[in-house]
Amino acid sequence: MASRMMSAMLEFKVEVMSCGHCAAVVTQAVKAVDPQAKVEVDLGGHTVRVETVSARDAIAKALADAGYPPG
Repeated sequence: MASRMMSAMLEFKVEVMSCGHCAAVVTQAVKAVDPQAKVEVDLGGHTVRVETVSARDAIAKALADAGYPPG
């Protein structure tokens, strides 16, 4: 029987987000790594919360590659 991976809630500070387009690009970048991820973007707080089974480094790289590097 295959073991099911546990999801984790990750939070990233992304200072360069400022609009709905930014939120859409960030969400798309995360979903490219984990299509089942739950993504919450807080533009005012410049944070992205991701519930995912993927590694933190993989999500951080996807954000950086999309032009939204986490700080």
